[in-house]
Amino acid sequence: MDPARHLHPIPARAGARGRLKAADAAAAPPPETRRPLDSGVEWLLDAMRSVAPGALADIDAEVDAKLGRLSVSQNEFGYDPWGFSPTAFRNPLALMALLYRYYFRVELEGAHNFPAGRVLVIANHAGQLPLDGAMLITGSILDVQPPRLLRAMAEYWMQTLPFIGTFGSRIGSVAGTPQNCEDLLRRDEAVIAFPEGVRGLNKTWGKRYQLQRFGLGFMRLALATDTPILPAVVVGSEEQAPAFANLAPLARLIGAPAFPITPTFPFLGPLGLLPLPVKYRVSFGEPLHFTGNPHDEDAVIGGFVDRVRREMAAMIERRLRARSGVFF
Repeated sequence: MDPARHLHPIPARAGARGRLKAADAAAAPPPETRRPLDSGVEWLLDAMRSVAPGALADIDAEVDAKLGRLSVSQNEFGYDPWGFSPTAFRNPLALMALLYRYYFRVELEGAHNFPAGRVLVIANHAGQLPLDGAMLITGSILDVQPPRLLRAMAEYWMQTLPFIGTFGSRIGSVAGTPQNCEDLLRRDEAVIAFPEGVRGLNKTWGKRYQLQRFGLGFMRLALATDTPILPAVVVGSEEQAPAFANLAPLARLIGAPAFPITPTFPFLGPLGLLPLPVKYRVSFGEPLHFTGNPHDEDAVIGGFVDRVRREMAAMIERRLRARSGVFF
């Protein structure tokens, strides 16, 4: 059964691949109602077009060209089996590209290491908000040849949030279950996972750039599907929102994984969520290949995981030594 067969089409934007043909659109069900996040993203882009029309024109052209080269399997309504829609992804990608090119000024190295076919990208995680993941996804489209769509394994709790869950599915994220990840890999997709989870994302300033404990699940999936692992690191995200405390009891009360206290949040309200304009330095390492029994004992699987973790730690240390500053 096609998991997306119940989904309705959404209006297409010129330049985005996979537009419904006129005849198909006429026979399709009515377009789905626009959601607040869709409208909010469009409003932000329109505001930026009035402030910096030249920059937005460049971003629009780049995004449309890259989306046109993505290889995505879609049903008759323009969705893939997990709810991803290139049309719905177009505006969020443009917004992320703005952050990528002009706010975080991402410097990406190792794009040539990105293999064809199935691949499991394993990355570090930091910064309180998952902007590091967004920049990795953006970089894999803008700076990798040919462009690749990274399917993010989202935390379970994100799928329960109003608007966020559906919006995330439309732009390519998938509930982070082992079955979803295996299904994607067996379809030769590129999947990104963060084995530190919220332990990494919401760690405090004293633990910056210290990789937290890795889960073992990603390695079992790599072994089961004969998938290479591509280590990836982001340097810069730790400084975007340095947290000096985490109010765990309050987080449990509101059902969140953490409640970080930063120099700006919660003191400035929603504005306190705005990250500092740090410079991101992103690296894709060389693919790592592992063979073995995916059902082996934790000690054996843990040995493979430790190799990935050591490789990533060395990549982080090298980028830290090479940078001349946090903001430049």
